Amino acid sequence: MSVLSEFKAFAVKGNVVDLAVGVIIGGAFGKIVESLVGDVIMPIVSKIFGGLDFSNYFIPLAGQTATTLVEAKKAGAVLAYGSFITVAINFMILAFIIFMMIKQINRLQSAPAPAPAPAEPPPPAEDIVLLREIRDSLKR
Repeated sequence: MSVLSEFKAFAVKGNVVDLAVGVIIGGAFGKIVESLVGDVIMPIVSKIFGGLDFSNYFIPLAGQTATTLVEAKKAGAVLAYGSFITVAINFMILAFIIFMMIKQINRLQSAPAPAPAPAEPPPPAEDIVLLREIRDSLKR
């Protein structure tokens, strides 16, 4: 078997295709979470804490005196812990959402199938029916 045919057999397996789809969807979902944190959550946090902007929280390591992170990076090395805080919040939100999705998937997969309706009992045998008729006629 040639290397090309082996690769083709490997690439079209369900697991590889599923993984590729998952990576693509995960990348797009990461962008959504990044926008949620950067455009919705962080402005609210900033408003609550008096207008602070985490993106400009840094410690200059080269002794520079800059007011923004961009200026500080141009001047030398910086420890941008504000960016780290934002990325950590992104991660926590993404991890929580994935946890909730997996929890729901597991709940749906482990849900027991509904019990089938009880079957109608079979009709009594002919001799039983005959004996009941005799009994009923004797009672009269």
